[in-house]
Amino acid sequence: MANELRPCPCDIGDRLDYGGRGQEVQVEHIKAYVCKPPASTDKAVIVIHDIFGWQLPNTRYIADMLTTNGYIAICPDFFVGQEAWKPSNDWASFNDWLKTRNASKTDKEVDVVLKYLRDQCGAKKIGVIGFCWGGAAVQHLMLKNPHLKTGVSLYGVIRHFEDKSDLLHPTFFIFGEKDDIIPLDQVTLLEQKLKQNCKVDYEVKIYPGQTHGFVHRKREDINPQDKPYIEEGRKDMINWLNKYL
Repeated sequence: MANELRPCPCDIGDRLDYGGRGQEVQVEHIKAYVCKPPASTDKAVIVIHDIFGWQLPNTRYIADMLTTNGYIAICPDFFVGQEAWKPSNDWASFNDWLKTRNASKTDKEVDVVLKYLRDQCGAKKIGVIGFCWGGAAVQHLMLKNPHLKTGVSLYGVIRHFEDKSDLLHPTFFIFGEKDDIIPLDQVTLLEQKLKQNCKVDYEVKIYPGQTHGFVHRKREDINPQDKPYIEEGRKDMINWLNKYL
């Protein structure tokens, strides 16, 4: 397995040893991780996982962090039972694996989750965040789903959406300066397209020195120089959600 050929360097090396405060539920045909704050709220956030799937402890940690900030958080299995990517898999097979897991084909599952949040959780204001693969799904949803209020795309794979920038809802884009999978020229192009076509509020922010996956990294293994940017990214995400939800 040649690491230099990795098409998506979502390093699992910093997997959190974290169990989660929420519970797993069945929502129609989808399994999901749900965490609710102690006080009742009508605000919820859908968390869209990266290639490592809905059970990744790092992602559940972020879902729980949303809950400590007053949101119902739900992380559904958007692979719908198909296996998540494993670090032991051969990266040469990654593109074939990805063909059966399209971030632009999450609409059916999102509709199911939206209904669950409204009917079972009392949610009225619903946003979405996503990481990498999930960040691409967020951009897709912000372009077409009328029922979501806002989105945060964290190092979302943007090359699939270069010709689409007329967002329906306020969207915050988080990128790392040193991200090997999302070159800065792609980010610059995204900004240009948004400036030309986008009629809602948006922000594109690049965090100095950061690599792919930095916002949901394992805390104990953070390089001292990275920690402020990781904390800033998390704070920016929460502030954006607070502003629009």
